[in-house]
Amino acid sequence: MNFIDSHQHYWTLGLGHNDWPGPDLRPIFRDFGPDDLKPHLTAAGIGSTVLVQAAPNVAETDFLLEIAAREETVAAVVGWVDILGSSAGSELQRLKGHPKFRGIRPMLQGIAETAWILRPEAIATLEMLPHMDLRFDALIQPRHLPVIAALADRLPNLPIVVDHGAKPFIAEGRLEPWATDMAALARRPNVHVKLSGLVTEAGGNWSVERLHPYATHLIGAFGAERVMFGSDWPVVLLDADYAEWFAAAQALTATCSEAERQAIFLGTAARFYGISAA
Repeated sequence: MNFIDSHQHYWTLGLGHNDWPGPDLRPIFRDFGPDDLKPHLTAAGIGSTVLVQAAPNVAETDFLLEIAAREETVAAVVGWVDILGSSAGSELQRLKGHPKFRGIRPMLQGIAETAWILRPEAIATLEMLPHMDLRFDALIQPRHLPVIAALADRLPNLPIVVDHGAKPFIAEGRLEPWATDMAALARRPNVHVKLSGLVTEAGGNWSVERLHPYATHLIGAFGAERVMFGSDWPVVLLDADYAEWFAAAQALTATCSEAERQAIFLGTAARFYGISAA
């Protein structure tokens, strides 16, 4: 199979787009670009990636689209717009002019107001996305799960994907209330989830065994046809290298059928983001 990595980042710190990561995160406090990632993609058999924003400004999104224009491994870009701003619609129209622009990701995890995304101004912007063939990446924590369920009910035609499994309490070894809320969210057919970021949530003493209950719950709740693999590279480097997480993801899906594994590592991301799986 020619796999898809549904979640990775590039950044150049000197351009001023990114105020994160800081020097306290030494393993990822440097520039990362396509030449850094390509050897890992080749080793894993991954032909395409989804390049996701890491900073809440349009300048970074334009920077990512510039990379995508010249980098064939980038099949789709998820960017950022000020969804509460009066110019959100025109900004989306402008970005939509790039053939690899696929959606937006407001950074909800860093906003104190848990239900912020349900503000009328946000809903007005998100209502535009399905008509523009754009998607919504939800960068959230467990506290947001009921909110995203409410959003999915409010906008049933909006394609939503939850990044990093909503960052469950793996370091604490705790499943609830994440598991119950995630199962409830999975009942909304327009919601998908990324099998990504779990290593980071577990921390330095992660293991496949510790991740297993969380991955199994995601796949069981959503079904393989709504689960997609993502590396979260280079953030994953805080606790594992690319090959280690890719091997772990394969181990976590070892009991899945071949068709289910093909969905998780290829088909779901291709369908959700409109990427050719050829």
